[in-house]
Amino acid sequence: MSAVRHFLDAIKVEHTVFALPFAYLGMVLAARGWPGWLTFLWITVAMVAARTTAMAANRLIDRHLDARNPRTAGRHLPRGLLAPRDLGVAATGSAALFFVAAWQLGPLCLALAPIALVFLVGYSYTKRFTWLSHWILGFTDGAAAAGAWIAVRGTMEPPAWLLWLAVTVWIAGFDLLYACQDVEFDRREGLHSVPARFGIPAALGAARVSHVLTALALAGAGFALGLGVLYWVGWLVVVGLLVYEHSLVSANDLSRLDVAFFNVNGYVSVITFVAAVAGLWY
Repeated sequence: MSAVRHFLDAIKVEHTVFALPFAYLGMVLAARGWPGWLTFLWITVAMVAARTTAMAANRLIDRHLDARNPRTAGRHLPRGLLAPRDLGVAATGSAALFFVAAWQLGPLCLALAPIALVFLVGYSYTKRFTWLSHWILGFTDGAAAAGAWIAVRGTMEPPAWLLWLAVTVWIAGFDLLYACQDVEFDRREGLHSVPARFGIPAALGAARVSHVLTALALAGAGFALGLGVLYWVGWLVVVGLLVYEHSLVSANDLSRLDVAFFNVNGYVSVITFVAAVAGLWY
Protein backbone atom coordinates (compact mmCIF):
# COMPACT_ATOMS: atom_id res chain seq x y z
CA MET A 1 0.00 0.00 0.00
CA SER A 2 2.92 2.32 0.65
CA ALA A 3 4.23 1.73 -2.87
CA VAL A 4 0.79 2.41 -4.34
CA ARG A 5 0.51 5.59 -2.32
CA HIS A 6 3.94 6.73 -3.48
CA PHE A 7 3.03 5.96 -7.09
CA LEU A 8 -0.26 7.88 -6.98
CA ASP A 9 1.55 10.81 -5.41
CA ALA A 10 4.34 10.63 -8.00
CA ILE A 11 1.94 10.88 -10.94
CA LYS A 12 -0.16 13.55 -9.16
CA VAL A 13 -3.36 11.61 -9.71
CA GLU A 14 -5.38 14.48 -8.23
CA HIS A 15 -4.41 16.66 -11.20
CA THR A 16 -6.63 14.51 -13.40
CA VAL A 17 -9.25 17.13 -12.51
CA PHE A 18 -7.58 19.48 -15.03
CA ALA A 19 -8.22 17.33 -18.12
CA LEU A 20 -10.92 14.78 -17.23
CA PRO A 21 -13.77 17.35 -17.23
CA PHE A 22 -12.78 18.38 -20.75
CA ALA A 23 -12.97 14.75 -21.90
CA TYR A 24 -16.45 14.59 -20.41
CA LEU A 25 -17.21 17.95 -22.03
CA GLY A 26 -16.42 16.57 -25.48
CA MET A 27 -18.45 13.46 -24.70
CA VAL A 28 -21.59 15.25 -23.49
CA LEU A 29 -21.55 17.91 -26.19
CA ALA A 30 -21.06 15.33 -28.94
CA ALA A 31 -23.98 13.30 -27.61
CA ARG A 32 -26.06 16.42 -26.85
CA GLY A 33 -26.67 14.75 -23.51
CA TRP A 34 -25.83 11.41 -21.91
CA PRO A 35 -24.02 8.98 -24.26
CA GLY A 36 -24.67 5.85 -22.22
CA TRP A 37 -22.81 4.19 -19.39
CA LEU A 38 -20.60 2.00 -21.55
CA THR A 39 -19.26 4.95 -23.55
CA PHE A 40 -18.77 6.92 -20.34
CA LEU A 41 -16.87 4.01 -18.78
CA TRP A 42 -14.44 3.52 -21.67
CA ILE A 43 -13.82 7.26 -22.08
CA THR A 44 -12.96 7.43 -18.39
CA VAL A 45 -10.66 4.41 -18.66
CA ALA A 46 -8.97 5.86 -21.75
CA MET A 47 -8.46 9.24 -20.12
CA VAL A 48 -7.07 7.91 -16.83
CA ALA A 49 -4.85 5.38 -18.63
CA ALA A 50 -3.51 8.03 -21.01
CA ARG A 51 -2.68 10.43 -18.21
CA THR A 52 -1.07 7.69 -16.12
CA THR A 53 1.06 6.68 -19.11
CA ALA A 54 2.16 10.26 -19.70
CA MET A 55 2.97 11.05 -16.08
CA ALA A 56 4.77 7.77 -15.36
CA ALA A 57 6.83 8.21 -18.54
CA ASN A 58 7.56 11.83 -17.64
CA ARG A 59 8.84 10.95 -14.18
CA LEU A 60 10.97 8.17 -15.65
CA ILE A 61 12.39 10.23 -18.54
CA ASP A 62 13.10 13.29 -16.38
CA ARG A 63 14.44 11.49 -13.29
CA HIS A 64 18.02 12.68 -13.76
CA LEU A 65 16.93 16.27 -14.39
CA ASP A 66 14.60 16.11 -11.40
CA ALA A 67 17.47 14.97 -9.20
CA ARG A 68 19.54 18.03 -10.16
CA ASN A 69 16.70 20.55 -9.83
CA PRO A 70 16.25 21.81 -6.23
CA ARG A 71 12.50 22.22 -6.83
CA THR A 72 12.02 18.59 -7.90
CA ALA A 73 14.83 16.78 -6.07
CA GLY A 74 12.29 15.60 -3.50
CA ARG A 75 10.29 13.61 -6.04
CA HIS A 76 9.94 9.88 -5.57
CA LEU A 77 12.54 8.58 -8.04
CA PRO A 78 15.37 10.90 -6.93
CA ARG A 79 14.65 10.00 -3.29
CA GLY A 80 14.54 6.27 -4.01
CA LEU A 81 10.93 5.88 -2.85
CA LEU A 82 10.15 4.29 -6.21
CA ALA A 83 12.40 2.44 -8.63
CA PRO A 84 12.64 3.27 -12.35
CA ARG A 85 11.23 -0.18 -13.07
CA ASP A 86 8.07 0.70 -11.11
CA LEU A 87 7.35 3.67 -13.37
CA GLY A 88 8.28 1.71 -16.49
CA VAL A 89 5.88 -1.10 -15.66
CA ALA A 90 3.12 1.39 -14.82
CA ALA A 91 3.62 3.30 -18.08
CA THR A 92 3.60 0.11 -20.16
CA GLY A 93 0.52 -1.32 -18.42
CA SER A 94 -1.37 1.97 -18.69
CA ALA A 95 -0.52 2.27 -22.39
CA ALA A 96 -1.89 -1.24 -22.98
CA LEU A 97 -5.09 -0.33 -21.12
CA PHE A 98 -5.35 2.85 -23.18
CA PHE A 99 -5.30 0.79 -26.39
CA VAL A 100 -7.98 -1.53 -25.03
CA ALA A 101 -10.20 1.46 -24.23
CA ALA A 102 -9.57 2.99 -27.67
CA TRP A 103 -10.52 -0.34 -29.29
CA GLN A 104 -13.78 -0.36 -27.33
CA LEU A 105 -14.54 3.23 -28.41
CA GLY A 106 -14.44 2.58 -32.14
CA PRO A 107 -12.18 2.11 -35.15
CA LEU A 108 -11.16 5.76 -35.52
CA CYS A 109 -10.20 6.01 -31.84
CA LEU A 110 -8.12 2.85 -32.18
CA ALA A 111 -6.46 4.09 -35.38
CA LEU A 112 -5.51 7.38 -33.70
CA ALA A 113 -4.32 5.79 -30.45
CA PRO A 114 -0.70 5.19 -31.62
CA ILE A 115 -0.38 8.85 -32.61
CA ALA A 116 -1.75 9.89 -29.23
CA LEU A 117 0.76 7.62 -27.51
CA VAL A 118 3.65 9.29 -29.36
CA PHE A 119 2.57 12.64 -27.93
CA LEU A 120 1.84 11.25 -24.46
CA VAL A 121 5.37 9.90 -24.14
CA GLY A 122 7.20 12.23 -26.54
CA TYR A 123 6.12 15.45 -24.82
CA SER A 124 8.66 14.86 -22.07
CA TYR A 125 11.50 15.13 -24.59
CA THR A 126 10.32 18.34 -26.27
CA LYS A 127 11.82 20.74 -23.72
CA ARG A 128 15.18 19.37 -24.73
CA PHE A 129 14.93 20.96 -28.17
CA THR A 130 12.06 23.50 -28.45
CA TRP A 131 10.47 26.23 -26.35
CA LEU A 132 7.17 25.32 -28.02
CA SER A 133 6.93 22.49 -25.48
CA HIS A 134 4.22 24.39 -23.56
CA TRP A 135 1.85 24.27 -26.51
CA ILE A 136 2.78 20.69 -27.35
CA LEU A 137 1.74 19.74 -23.82
CA GLY A 138 -1.52 21.62 -24.33
CA PHE A 139 -2.10 19.94 -27.69
CA THR A 140 -1.56 16.55 -26.06
CA ASP A 141 -4.01 17.24 -23.24
CA GLY A 142 -6.51 18.81 -25.63
CA ALA A 143 -6.76 15.54 -27.50
CA ALA A 144 -8.87 14.29 -24.56
CA ALA A 145 -11.80 16.49 -25.60
CA ALA A 146 -11.42 15.64 -29.28
CA GLY A 147 -11.01 11.94 -28.56
CA ALA A 148 -14.17 11.85 -26.48
CA TRP A 149 -16.04 13.59 -29.30
CA ILE A 150 -14.80 10.97 -31.78
CA ALA A 151 -15.77 8.19 -29.37
CA VAL A 152 -19.38 9.39 -29.47
CA ARG A 153 -19.74 10.62 -33.07
CA GLY A 154 -17.16 8.50 -34.88
CA THR A 155 -15.74 11.56 -36.65
CA MET A 156 -14.18 15.00 -36.03
CA GLU A 157 -16.36 18.07 -36.49
CA PRO A 158 -15.76 21.83 -36.12
CA PRO A 159 -16.90 22.10 -32.45
CA ALA A 160 -14.42 19.37 -31.50
CA TRP A 161 -11.57 21.33 -33.08
CA LEU A 162 -12.61 24.40 -31.08
CA LEU A 163 -12.63 22.40 -27.84
CA TRP A 164 -9.20 20.99 -28.70
CA LEU A 165 -7.90 24.51 -29.35
CA ALA A 166 -9.40 25.78 -26.09
CA VAL A 167 -7.68 23.11 -24.02
CA THR A 168 -4.40 23.49 -25.94
CA VAL A 169 -4.01 27.18 -25.19
CA TRP A 170 -5.46 26.90 -21.67
CA ILE A 171 -2.94 24.22 -20.65
CA ALA A 172 -0.11 26.07 -22.43
CA GLY A 173 -1.00 29.26 -20.59
CA PHE A 174 -0.68 27.86 -17.11
CA ASP A 175 2.32 25.72 -18.07
CA LEU A 176 4.05 28.95 -19.12
CA LEU A 177 3.36 30.35 -15.66
CA TYR A 178 4.61 27.20 -13.97
CA ALA A 179 7.82 27.15 -16.01
CA CYS A 180 8.77 30.55 -14.61
CA GLN A 181 9.95 28.75 -11.46
CA ASP A 182 12.75 26.96 -13.31
CA VAL A 183 14.32 29.70 -15.40
CA GLU A 184 17.81 29.49 -13.93
CA PHE A 185 17.84 25.69 -13.86
CA ASP A 186 16.59 25.43 -17.45
CA ARG A 187 19.26 27.83 -18.67
CA ARG A 188 21.99 26.00 -16.79
CA GLU A 189 20.88 22.61 -18.15
CA GLY A 190 20.28 23.84 -21.71
CA LEU A 191 16.54 23.11 -21.53
CA HIS A 192 14.08 25.03 -23.66
CA SER A 193 11.15 27.05 -22.35
CA VAL A 194 9.70 30.46 -23.08
CA PRO A 195 10.80 31.87 -19.68
CA ALA A 196 14.35 30.54 -20.15
CA ARG A 197 14.60 31.75 -23.75
CA PHE A 198 12.78 35.08 -23.61
CA GLY A 199 12.49 35.93 -19.90
CA ILE A 200 9.71 35.85 -17.34
CA PRO A 201 7.89 39.02 -18.51
CA ALA A 202 7.61 37.56 -22.03
CA ALA A 203 6.35 34.27 -20.61
CA LEU A 204 3.67 36.04 -18.59
CA GLY A 205 2.63 37.93 -21.73
CA ALA A 206 2.46 34.72 -23.76
CA ALA A 207 0.37 33.12 -21.01
CA ARG A 208 -2.09 36.03 -21.12
CA VAL A 209 -2.41 35.74 -24.89
CA SER A 210 -2.95 31.98 -24.59
CA HIS A 211 -5.75 32.49 -22.10
CA VAL A 212 -7.41 35.16 -24.23
CA LEU A 213 -7.43 32.56 -27.00
CA THR A 214 -8.90 30.06 -24.53
CA ALA A 215 -11.83 32.38 -23.86
CA LEU A 216 -12.36 32.99 -27.59
CA ALA A 217 -12.24 29.27 -28.43
CA LEU A 218 -14.74 28.44 -25.70
CA ALA A 219 -16.98 31.22 -26.97
CA GLY A 220 -16.70 29.86 -30.51
CA ALA A 221 -17.66 26.40 -29.31
CA GLY A 222 -20.64 27.84 -27.46
CA PHE A 223 -21.90 29.62 -30.57
CA ALA A 224 -21.23 26.62 -32.83
CA LEU A 225 -23.22 24.32 -30.55
CA GLY A 226 -25.99 26.82 -29.81
CA LEU A 227 -25.54 26.52 -26.05
CA GLY A 228 -27.95 28.40 -23.81
CA VAL A 229 -27.59 31.28 -21.39
CA LEU A 230 -26.27 29.15 -18.52
CA TYR A 231 -23.22 28.30 -20.59
CA TRP A 232 -22.48 31.97 -21.06
CA VAL A 233 -22.83 32.62 -17.33
CA GLY A 234 -20.25 29.90 -16.75
CA TRP A 235 -18.09 31.34 -19.53
CA LEU A 236 -18.03 34.72 -17.79
CA VAL A 237 -17.01 33.02 -14.53
CA VAL A 238 -14.19 31.19 -16.31
CA VAL A 239 -12.96 34.43 -17.90
CA GLY A 240 -13.02 36.04 -14.46
CA LEU A 241 -11.00 33.16 -13.01
CA LEU A 242 -8.39 33.47 -15.76
CA VAL A 243 -8.09 37.19 -15.09
CA TYR A 244 -7.75 36.45 -11.38
CA GLU A 245 -5.10 33.80 -12.09
CA HIS A 246 -2.93 36.34 -13.86
CA SER A 247 -3.43 38.90 -11.10
CA LEU A 248 -1.76 36.48 -8.68
CA VAL A 249 1.62 36.49 -10.39
CA SER A 250 4.04 39.06 -11.72
CA ALA A 251 7.59 39.08 -12.99
CA ASN A 252 8.72 40.21 -9.54
CA ASP A 253 6.48 37.97 -7.44
CA LEU A 254 5.80 34.30 -8.15
CA SER A 255 5.03 33.40 -4.54
CA ARG A 256 1.35 32.67 -5.23
CA LEU A 257 2.03 30.55 -8.30
CA ASP A 258 0.75 27.35 -6.69
CA VAL A 259 -2.62 28.98 -5.99
CA ALA A 260 -2.83 30.11 -9.62
CA PHE A 261 -1.72 26.75 -10.98
CA PHE A 262 -3.62 24.25 -8.86
CA ASN A 263 -6.69 25.94 -7.43
CA VAL A 264 -7.80 28.28 -10.19
CA ASN A 265 -7.29 25.86 -13.06
CA GLY A 266 -9.15 23.08 -11.27
CA TYR A 267 -12.12 25.43 -11.02
CA VAL A 268 -11.83 26.42 -14.68
CA SER A 269 -12.17 22.87 -15.99
CA VAL A 270 -15.02 21.88 -13.68
CA ILE A 271 -17.00 25.10 -14.22
CA THR A 272 -16.61 24.85 -17.99
CA PHE A 273 -18.01 21.33 -17.95
CA VAL A 274 -20.93 22.15 -15.66
CA ALA A 275 -21.78 25.29 -17.65
CA ALA A 276 -21.75 23.39 -20.95
CA VAL A 277 -24.03 20.66 -19.59
CA ALA A 278 -26.40 23.29 -18.21
CA GLY A 279 -26.23 25.20 -21.50
CA LEU A 280 -27.55 22.20 -23.39
CA TRP A 281 -30.89 22.61 -21.66
CA TYR A 282 -31.12 26.33 -20.89
